[in-house]
Amino acid sequence: KMDDDDDIPQLSSHTLAALQEFYLEQQQREGMKTSQGFNQYSIGSIEEDWQLSQFWYSDETASCLAKEAVLTAGKGGRIACISAPSVYQKLKEQDGEDFSVCILEYDRRFSVYGEEFIFYDYNHPLDLPENLLPHSFDIVIADPPYLSEECLQKTAETIKYLTKGKILLCTGAVMEEQAAKHLGVKMCKFIPKHSRNLANEFRCYVNYASGLD
Repeated sequence: KMDDDDDIPQLSSHTLAALQEFYLEQQQREGMKTSQGFNQYSIGSIEEDWQLSQFWYSDETASCLAKEAVLTAGKGGRIACISAPSVYQKLKEQDGEDFSVCILEYDRRFSVYGEEFIFYDYNHPLDLPENLLPHSFDIVIADPPYLSEECLQKTAETIKYLTKGKILLCTGAVMEEQAAKHLGVKMCKFIPKHSRNLANEFRCYVNYASGLD
């Protein structure tokens, strides 16, 4: 009888050393975070993953959008963030405020946020948990991960299902016509910025009288 271990690929000692170094660095980074009274909701606690087409907003933009969402949702309001984790993180920093928030996100690292995290894949726009009732959110903030009409159209199905009416969409300037077509939203004067510069001009769109003009 052959030894079962034979078919397990062995890592070279060089690879192993590199891996150990990588894990060590990660542990140190995590350790640093905890020792600095690290806030799990702060932006950067979860790094951007470009392969998932993630780009965080600048601190200022995230704060501005979070403030807009809270004002619009009103007292005891419900806010949904679709693929907009940096706004969600800002909302979580405003502890004790009178609103509730959910994050719909493809990146499962955000499951650290517990029950507020809902795994979301825009390819299946209505594949949502039963407790997410239709038209149960005062405002939905969405930032579709890709600048394509297909992605916008599918995300729009989710937005329209969840919102009581108000929509705040963040996407490229090139999507202006499609945004109007699928969601009836208009471009605001406010220009969102990212923590790293994006090649595409980015804009915000709303379907209500917002503080972003």
